Amino acid sequence: MQIGIASDHAGFAYKQHLQAYLIEKGWEVKDFGTDSEGSCDYPDYAHPLAQAVHSATLPKGILICGSGEGVSMTANKYPNVRAALVWNAEVASLARRHNNANVICLPARFISIEEAETFLEVFLQTKFEGGRHARRVNKIADNICV
Repeated sequence: MQIGIASDHAGFAYKQHLQAYLIEKGWEVKDFGTDSEGSCDYPDYAHPLAQAVHSATLPKGILICGSGEGVSMTANKYPNVRAALVWNAEVASLARRHNNANVICLPARFISIEEAETFLEVFLQTKFEGGRHARRVNKIADNICV
């Protein structure tokens, strides 16, 4: 069970907490940074994690910033990445069941650490339904826009 994790300064405390939480549950966690609460640029950390998921070096990832938007936009530049901005448990479940999301993006300034744990658990435990959803997900990468 491997997963990558990265954040900017706004998500640093959540990253540290969730990384320890996952390790305690037996996950092997690859930390892509940041390493402090000092101001930094989220793409510097989201790009390497997204590249690892895109290339199948890692099956899933966790990205955290203040709103979750910046890391989501960055990660979704990669064809094999389906990054979902998650702010409640139902969205976490639907992102996996219907969209086969492989990166969860969390908004540290808008959810509690307890909610982040819950949303992450739902995300990790929910399986992709396939079927009609697979057809739709396949159309995402089939039509790369340039």
